[in-house]
Amino acid sequence: MSRLLIKIIGLGLLILGIYFFAQNVIIFNRYYGFYYQFRANLSSLAIISGIFSLFFFRRETGNLGWFLLAAGLVLVILSGRIYLRPMSLWNLLMALGSVVFGYQLLNTGKVRF
Repeated sequence: MSRLLIKIIGLGLLILGIYFFAQNVIIFNRYYGFYYQFRANLSSLAIISGIFSLFFFRRETGNLGWFLLAAGLVLVILSGRIYLRPMSLWNLLMALGSVVFGYQLLNTGKVRF
């Protein structure tokens, strides 16, 4: 198989695993004024910037990407309420397997068990 097809399959599996996890996370944002909405928007911007820098500029901004990702997660916790719905064991295994195998395919091009 070509390397591009393997990368596309890996990216698809990674997105599928994240989708399985994201189905069970509910974020409620409390709106009491400008300050709370600012923190919610800042958290979204920090998470998106961190993921973008880790995927596309890992060598140049690797540590900054992890810092932005951590700061965004802290701001999400501070700006709203996060509820985690119960997840069945089957869904958990599917999500973890998809994320792990997708990441391995994306980085190495092969899956090691």
